[in-house]
Amino acid sequence: MSYQTVLFEVQDGIARLTLNRPDKMNSFNADMHAELREVLDRIQTDKSVRVLVLGGAGRGFCAGQDLADAEVRFVPGQTPPDLGDVVERHYKPLVLRLAALRVPTVAAVHGMAAGAGASLALACDLVVAAHSAAFLLPFAKIGLIPDTGCSWLVTQRVGLARALGLAMTGHKLSAAQAADWGLIWSAVPDADFAAAVTTLAQQLAAMPTKALVRTRQAMLAAHTHSLEQQLSTEAGFMRELGRSADYVEGVSAFLEKRAPRFTGE
Repeated sequence: MSYQTVLFEVQDGIARLTLNRPDKMNSFNADMHAELREVLDRIQTDKSVRVLVLGGAGRGFCAGQDLADAEVRFVPGQTPPDLGDVVERHYKPLVLRLAALRVPTVAAVHGMAAGAGASLALACDLVVAAHSAAFLLPFAKIGLIPDTGCSWLVTQRVGLARALGLAMTGHKLSAAQAADWGLIWSAVPDADFAAAVTTLAQQLAAMPTKALVRTRQAMLAAHTHSLEQQLSTEAGFMRELGRSADYVEGVSAFLEKRAPRFTGE
């Protein structure tokens, strides 16, 4: 199936979803949201997919919301559009879909990831960025707040002081500093970027998929759980995974001193 605002392919268990509005720095519009929903729903039901790599076409990852899109366009003299409605209908479901996706997710960031584009990258499990990439939260400069989960994601990863600094000043954060702060998984030289993303995707695609997703779920839950609640969550996931085909394969391979062949089940 062909799309107008994204590119999508699956090969060897790796799904590659590429934002494809390069003339608009891959900024979001209503059509892109609709196509992203459709692709993520396909991944959710396609058992051949073992990992998702999310990237951007052209010279950058994503510049955030396209302010020229009809749903958010500001017309002087008229009542401004309801931005909260746009967040509720588009951005909230997008982040929740990624958080609940049945496979691990990798954001491959080159160039600029700004506004909701930065938020989208950070909503993925792992972020790999080229050294030339940068992250920008410019919301305050137009009288808004970080959205698309950004106020939660950034604060959880780098702490309140740094999160407030990034959000209030609109400071452009380099990929290297983002990695140093713990905002992203890794920053790599531009010449090694594509290979690093592929190597990571191949590694994740060969691993026990359900265990990776339950790891995400457990760690996200930890932010709101007490220690006792978290221990119970861990026990529930261990009970489930301890009866999975991949656990049997993993232990068998260990005992037989061979490489495991995981199926994601």
